[in-house]
Amino acid sequence: MSMVEDAKATVQGALQTVMKTAVALAPDNWIPGGIPDPIMRQQHGSIGKALSRIDGPLKVGGTAPFAAEFALEGMVYAAVAFSTIAKGRIATIDTAAAEASPGVVLVMTYKNAPRMEKVPLFGSSPKAAGGADLTIMQDPSVHWNGQPIAVVLAETQEQADHAKTLIHVTYDEDPATLSFADAKAAGTDQGMFMGEPLHAEIGKAEEALAAAPHKVDAAYLTPRHNHNAIELHAATIAWDGDALRVHDASQLVAHTAWSLSKVFGIAEDQVRVSSPFVGGGFGGKCLWDHQVLGAAAAKLAGRPVRIMLSREGVYRVVGGRTLTEQRVAIGADASGKFTALIHTGITAMTSHNAMPEPFILPTMSVYGADSFLLDVRVTHIDMLANTFMRAPGESVGTFALESAVDELAAAMGIDPIELKLINEPDKDPLMGLPFSQRDVEKAYRDGAERFGWTDRPKTPGSRREGEWLIGMGVATATYPYHRMSGGAARITLTRDGHATVDIAAHEMGMGTATAHTQVTADRLGLPIEQVVFRYGDTIFPGVVLAGGSQQTASIGASVIEAHKALVTELLKLAGNDSPLAGLKPDEVGCFDAGLAALEDDGRHESYASILSRAQRDELVVEAAAPPPLELQHWSMHSHGAVFVEARVNAVTGEVRVPRMLGSFDCGRILNPKTGRSQFRGGMIMGLGLALMEETEFDERNGRIMNPSLSDYHVPVHLDVPEIDVIWTDIPDPHSPMGARGIGEIGITGVAAAVANAVFNATGKRVRDLPITLDKLL
Repeated sequence: MSMVEDAKATVQGALQTVMKTAVALAPDNWIPGGIPDPIMRQQHGSIGKALSRIDGPLKVGGTAPFAAEFALEGMVYAAVAFSTIAKGRIATIDTAAAEASPGVVLVMTYKNAPRMEKVPLFGSSPKAAGGADLTIMQDPSVHWNGQPIAVVLAETQEQADHAKTLIHVTYDEDPATLSFADAKAAGTDQGMFMGEPLHAEIGKAEEALAAAPHKVDAAYLTPRHNHNAIELHAATIAWDGDALRVHDASQLVAHTAWSLSKVFGIAEDQVRVSSPFVGGGFGGKCLWDHQVLGAAAAKLAGRPVRIMLSREGVYRVVGGRTLTEQRVAIGADASGKFTALIHTGITAMTSHNAMPEPFILPTMSVYGADSFLLDVRVTHIDMLANTFMRAPGESVGTFALESAVDELAAAMGIDPIELKLINEPDKDPLMGLPFSQRDVEKAYRDGAERFGWTDRPKTPGSRREGEWLIGMGVATATYPYHRMSGGAARITLTRDGHATVDIAAHEMGMGTATAHTQVTADRLGLPIEQVVFRYGDTIFPGVVLAGGSQQTASIGASVIEAHKALVTELLKLAGNDSPLAGLKPDEVGCFDAGLAALEDDGRHESYASILSRAQRDELVVEAAAPPPLELQHWSMHSHGAVFVEARVNAVTGEVRVPRMLGSFDCGRILNPKTGRSQFRGGMIMGLGLALMEETEFDERNGRIMNPSLSDYHVPVHLDVPEIDVIWTDIPDPHSPMGARGIGEIGITGVAAAVANAVFNATGKRVRDLPITLDKLL
């Protein structure tokens, strides 16, 4: 061992000793950098209750306003025309016929659009929200096939849609790189994700692979995918002087407001963005061309604008998941222990965005190995900027990794679950940090028993019922814990024992408002019906993003800090006449609509009593969450085991999945009802990833050829089997509320579990998604 390696080992050993000591001495609810969180000790029955979503009656009754359902006086409707070339310039654009069409108010092109700055690219600054680093409709340049080139405003949507067809455009085309093969031949660059290179190397993995007695080495391909949320991307926009008001379908209202202020050169507080209800996001409901175009057209026309993309328009304007070509190679010794783990490959992106598909992310933490080589290379294609899509990296990365592990298990004659557990790491394999909470083995054991894994055919292709070959597959699901810093929350407590929480967070159908109503009720010792959770508007404090499965932890951390501030202020107001006199904030908790000593010695005073004595009708406090220091001390990930039964028709090659099980280890589940729905929703999306989803990109002209739900297939009711979901429900002692996000983990591992079940049924290994019948015949 070299002096450098010896020093590194010494430092890592000391760090682990410090961490183990901290864990041993810290209370169960310790969060690095903060005081103990009383809610970990106080339960009033709300957290963990299977409560129906509080927004359900509004949606069922049709009274929940979505972005395209706000009616403003004098509003006009927008339609967007798209380019039909991949690269070049607009030579001529004739809008005369469109402008003369009935009901048309104006036609906006680069010739008359207001002057605007570039949209700040996501990741370039803390509040940047743009999907591409381009100006929008400021010059005749064309960067992808489908780029907006004109916006028509008319008195009705039908008039706008018709007038759009009357615009005549000619182009001067430039040579474009559209083929993945051509792009690779032109060279690749190091993939960068959130400012860090997608590369890790420990030991000499290639040499270890060559020397390993057991090994697999294969390529796995995943295609492009497009976003298909039920709610189309839309915004209702109006100007009041220099103030901009946007009703948006958004998963980042604060980021959108800041970014729009930069585009139009106005102050951030002059932009208000609200998004009370969102019909699905999955990474696609961010800031794209349509919000900017709607705002620009509204400014030009002097009238409010409703802009809603058609389903085709979503494919033309909103980025999706890009394609990947991955290599996974694993070397193992005779016991099955990994001696080498290699996960490398290439993904495509554009030159004006910053989102390679980071498919190596799951391989960074799931298994231990003696050596690692992880690397993502990128190549550039002239296409629509790709972006985040549910579990970016993990969803397609687990397909390759978990398929390869299954291949190695089959080659060695080992049960794949046992092979996985043999390679369970005792610490983070790359960072060396201890895990905050990791019960992968329990998730696997519980799932295997419930699914009936012992009935799995030992020989692939050996079980048959008539024309149907039957098999089982399993794969690991994983997704990291994230938490944003800087998010503030405001709590308003009234004398009559009602509380309101305000934070600029988001509800996209996952139950955010419901879960945090429960959390706040538990924290304040109030009935659920006396708590209101307000969100989705930049008039509220906070900079929260609904993405990366981190919104729950981010909101929770902010509410924890606001609650601490509330308790501190209440004790000050209580004064020396209170039964709580002399107690410190960390010595009291909230019970029965008031404060009580944690020692449970009978000292209690109601909120009504405290506020009455202070002659206050209400108390308002606001506080921001601390930075996510827990991530500097612990490796924090959620895990799961996905079990699939597959039936493959021996005559037609048709694949059916009659049942699935997800067994998850994701910390505390705040609401079993909404949690189960989130897990199932992710697994359904994973089923689409495995069997049907694929964007057809014409490499001759760069056009997406299946921009509709008629041609782009997603799972429908008849495709979706019985889905069983169980979880460990073991709190993570180092995350707010003991919970980790569950929005994305459900999709991970599913594609591999399906592919592994298909192999077990047929003996045929499919390494190229989606698994269609032509690949099995």
